[in-house]
Amino acid sequence: MAFQVPVIDITPYVEDGGSAAQRARVTRKMDDACARVGFMQILGHGVPDETVDGLAAAMDGFFGLPLETRKAYRVSGANRGYSPPKSESLSLSLGVESADRMNDFFEAFNIGTEARSFPGLDLSEDDYGLNVWPAEVEGFELAVLNYFAEAGRVARTLTRVFADALGEPSGFFESLTDHSIDVLRMNNYALPEGAVTLDGDLTGMGEHTDFGLVTVLWADQVAGLQVLGTDGAWHDVSPVDGALLVNLGDLTARLTNDRWMSTLHRVKPPMVDGGIVRRRSAAYFHDGNVDAVISTLPSHLDASDELAYEPILVRDHIKAKLAGSRQGKANAAAVREAARVRAAAGREAEKGRPAADSGPLTPRRGRRGSPPGPR
Repeated sequence: MAFQVPVIDITPYVEDGGSAAQRARVTRKMDDACARVGFMQILGHGVPDETVDGLAAAMDGFFGLPLETRKAYRVSGANRGYSPPKSESLSLSLGVESADRMNDFFEAFNIGTEARSFPGLDLSEDDYGLNVWPAEVEGFELAVLNYFAEAGRVARTLTRVFADALGEPSGFFESLTDHSIDVLRMNNYALPEGAVTLDGDLTGMGEHTDFGLVTVLWADQVAGLQVLGTDGAWHDVSPVDGALLVNLGDLTARLTNDRWMSTLHRVKPPMVDGGIVRRRSAAYFHDGNVDAVISTLPSHLDASDELAYEPILVRDHIKAKLAGSRQGKANAAAVREAARVRAAAGREAEKGRPAADSGPLTPRRGRRGSPPGPR
């Protein structure tokens, strides 16, 4: 079967009046998508166009600021604020070093839930992080928070669908997510204006799996995102009109003993006529409660193999993954994911993949006349 990312309309879960039969059809499609691909495209999510447009404008405003201004919003020791290009290496979150040792060529700005978002609970900002907001971009905080709220609603709707698809009580995920570490990462894939000479294979974002339960992704309809299929090959993915891309994270794979997949993915800079086109995305990570213990569901245990995964505390899992991507410490615990990355790399080498072009590259203007990136 040719690789494809299933498109699922979740309207029966979003709007009042969805019948049991309509929801059952959604759960069947969801179970199939999670088991075969680990990625899906979601329609009927209910996020207003103006909210998405507001987010895109806020991102353009921030990433259009001078680099030194953007760097002023770096936050040490927390998954918040600005990350400059080549400051991270996502493949190290799986314990795999990039063959050409080039860090990922993207920049990002993160905001998320804070410990003080949950009054009455004894939580530490060391596990969450305090947000910073760029004063130079008018309306940035409001526009981003509006989208953050909508993406969070979609993520929680999806966990209701997941619970039904897994045959669990409808509120199963609430005990794992009622004070979830949720992060919105706004990404900008662009090179500065002018010719750039490469000394290796440029990586937009290295191969990785997402850390938590589920990711809700808004992205430009621009090439770049690639998903590793069960055929062992990398496949391009671009959202259909009006869709949000959704993928499962490591913790959901643990819950289901890998019957549902935390699929490897990466971002390669989109090339058009020898030039790199700008690409934007915003990933909402719904990662679970910092103090939740994730164990394989009894319904998904294999009696012959016993536990596929040892129970793990969400805090420990997230900490190990972030230490890889942001601090350069290889994650030795990601054995299964690292093996898949190495196997895919081996298959690419066997195919005799052409060496990267080391000549000059000229960034081009993006879709619908978007600017080529930060100046």
